[in-house]
Amino acid sequence: MSRSLLNCPAPAKLNLFLHVTGRRADGYHLLQTAFQLIDHCDTLDIASRDDGVIRRCNELADVPEDSDLMVRAARLLQRHAGCKLGADLTLHKKLPMGGGLGGGSSDAATTLMALNHLWQTGLSRTELMQLGLQLGADVPFFIFGRNAFAEGVGELLQPIVTPESWFVVIEPGVQVPTPVIFSAKELTRDTKPIKITDFSSHTKMFGRNDLQTVAAAMFPQVDAAIKWLSTYGEARMTGSGACVFAAFSDEVSADNALKQVPGRWKSWKAKALHKHPLDYLLQT
Repeated sequence: MSRSLLNCPAPAKLNLFLHVTGRRADGYHLLQTAFQLIDHCDTLDIASRDDGVIRRCNELADVPEDSDLMVRAARLLQRHAGCKLGADLTLHKKLPMGGGLGGGSSDAATTLMALNHLWQTGLSRTELMQLGLQLGADVPFFIFGRNAFAEGVGELLQPIVTPESWFVVIEPGVQVPTPVIFSAKELTRDTKPIKITDFSSHTKMFGRNDLQTVAAAMFPQVDAAIKWLSTYGEARMTGSGACVFAAFSDEVSADNALKQVPGRWKSWKAKALHKHPLDYLLQT
């Protein structure tokens, strides 16, 4: 039995559109979105332990170990499966916090998938998705492992085929707290629901991000990044922010835009993925 998995990818996601269609009685917002996996990733080193201890082996600024989604995911799987094994978790952080890229959720999903393999706990993908939902609404998508049309709070998923694309992503240098955006009174909460075919038959950027107007008004840096990137195509914020992206049909076009990004912003390019990269690792 394998005792460790190194360089486990935890990819970022982009919301190609994000509509808020309503609100449940418990306060959670009802959404429709298209999740796109990209090849910009955190990576995790995960080693099994025999003593049942689960620990994070490196420090993360402003993230206490007990509140780290990666650690919480490992402990949740351990409890759920009645597993006596533990784990050493080392996170190599590349994705920004508060960026709308799903970094923490992706780390948790990769932890669940990798430990299910290492510990041989035998949970199905569906069972892992149900477990992941306890940690956050985006976690099931990363376990689902394919680009998806999502509804509900983000957990009702249907696979979609998205174009071969390159993306330029700008980090505006601010963290946008998700609860602040969702609690804003200005937020549109009644966008008319669409059908999956409305999205899949659309050749250009579909819909909008309902959270973008609120975030751009609160955080001028986000607004500035959207306006700058819009000169190269339709620019859009992902998730509740702060990162902003634009899609390009080829790598050369993405490189040309990337070269022009002002130095005050961190920026990078990423390729569209069609499948979670951890799937390949776990099949070997």
